[in-house]
Amino acid sequence: MALFWVSILVISALPGFTWLLTRGVERRFPANGDLTDVGGYRLHALHIKRPENADLPPIVFIHGASGNLRDQSGAFLSSLEGRAEMLFVDRPGHGWSERGGPHNAYPDAQARAIATLMERKGIADAIVVGHSFGGVIAAAMALERPEQVRGLLLLASPTHPWQGGVDLYYRLVTMPVIGRLFCQLLVMPLGLLLAGPAVKRVFAPDLCVDDYEEETAIPLVLRPRQFQANARDVVNLFDHIVVTAPKYRAIKTPAVILSGLEDTVVSPIQHSVALAEDMDNAELVLLEGVGHKPDYVATGLCTAALEKLSGAKVDLQALKHAYQRNRAAHRRDKAADFASDKAATQMPDMPSEPI
Repeated sequence: MALFWVSILVISALPGFTWLLTRGVERRFPANGDLTDVGGYRLHALHIKRPENADLPPIVFIHGASGNLRDQSGAFLSSLEGRAEMLFVDRPGHGWSERGGPHNAYPDAQARAIATLMERKGIADAIVVGHSFGGVIAAAMALERPEQVRGLLLLASPTHPWQGGVDLYYRLVTMPVIGRLFCQLLVMPLGLLLAGPAVKRVFAPDLCVDDYEEETAIPLVLRPRQFQANARDVVNLFDHIVVTAPKYRAIKTPAVILSGLEDTVVSPIQHSVALAEDMDNAELVLLEGVGHKPDYVATGLCTAALEKLSGAKVDLQALKHAYQRNRAAHRRDKAADFASDKAATQMPDMPSEPI
């Protein structure tokens, strides 16, 4: 009987514990951009205005699932600062953006919202960069508002129907009663414990960037409302792709499709290769030994892709091969250093017989 009452007490305390953790997360990671009305609700974005000596057109960055704008600003802001006007966007319901109604649980509606934000910011057209789920939104923008999309850089993006559906817990979270209870009681405390291994899987086979969770404010996704919004996005993704995939041939926007061949989150063969076959004006760049985060582990190559989309003469395939050679040489050097350190710390072999 005592165990029963202890269980009731713990369950009763969990919503308050979640509330406290949520407030703490929001204090650690406050909004770092501004909020703009896009039609009855507001999107949060970090807007870097056009520098005087810009050599690239405006660029809009769209993050993936379970993320926020700090993911893409962490990858690209420092390397592109001074070269272009940039808009890093929190998708509807993510980061510090408001959700804006049930229609924004679908990629095409989110694409229209971001296109409206561009108009509000005075950006007539831009190269649109989408990582993972963000690539779905970027492709939808090219279909919905082609006049606003000068070029597409799609990084490790899902684009075609796949087998197996989505993880069960996403569907659990979207259930009316059970999902809300799950988010209010368990997501925040469990998520803070499990975020590290999840991030490592996303970067694998590369090591995760130092301080990635902190720098990109990963815990924001564990807030109940954002976690539910993220789950609804993921659950609705498949149906959107089934309808949208046959339309890709209509996209005439210049595009670069860049993925890692070791990506275990989004299959590069099933998605990126298939998309390149569907689009007449797209170049495919596949990186050996790279996982789901080419934006972080091959930032220079992504920047070269942006330069090519802006009209510069860039041989991406040659740069890819140079990147692969440098990467292989770096790994050989690390392996040699490791072997040397190991040999230096080992005891010498003992003779088999007394001297």
